[in-house]
Amino acid sequence: MRMSALSLLLLLCAVRLCAAALGSSHPQLLVERSGSRRLGKVGGFAWENCGDRRDPVVLQSLSVAPDPISIPGSLRVSAAVNSGKTMASPLKAVLVVEKALGDLWIQLPCIDQLGSCTYNDVCTILDELIPPGTTCPEPLLTYGIPCHCPFKAGSYSLPASDFVLPDMELPSWMTNGNYRVRAVVSNGGEELGCVKLAFSLQSQ
Repeated sequence: MRMSALSLLLLLCAVRLCAAALGSSHPQLLVERSGSRRLGKVGGFAWENCGDRRDPVVLQSLSVAPDPISIPGSLRVSAAVNSGKTMASPLKAVLVVEKALGDLWIQLPCIDQLGSCTYNDVCTILDELIPPGTTCPEPLLTYGIPCHCPFKAGSYSLPASDFVLPDMELPSWMTNGNYRVRAVVSNGGEELGCVKLAFSLQSQ
């Protein structure tokens, strides 16, 4: 089965979110007390759709192991998404990334295109990461998942697949802890899908 741009975005987010450790010792932070959002728990992986019922893209299942996610280490991810319409360029993605600090949630800033960032066209980013005409990387190739826009309407799935998280030179206060992410994908002002994630990272 093929996978939609939203599920690709979420997969990249789950695998690379620790890179929101942004390399700044004194970033500007937005603080929010826990409990004001549904995914306010600390510890343990969780996810939920957060969009309008009319959103055409709905995440049906998502699993991540181990929990907490270990860096460096191996990450096993599986996902299933249903898309009610074809998604084509430009696909705008807005990410809000937060880290728990006691009973507060600190919003991480966007630095070097990592963290709480707005990406005006995910399709262009995919083309830059994987030049058109080149073979899609594993496990996308094995499961016949396209890595470029447009993504046709339909039911999409990624069976349990392993990814390697390399050892990263990141500040420990940004890599160890509990995080949550809100990802919204839209096209031409129309929201296509919204998903919230909560997970823990552990740096060895």
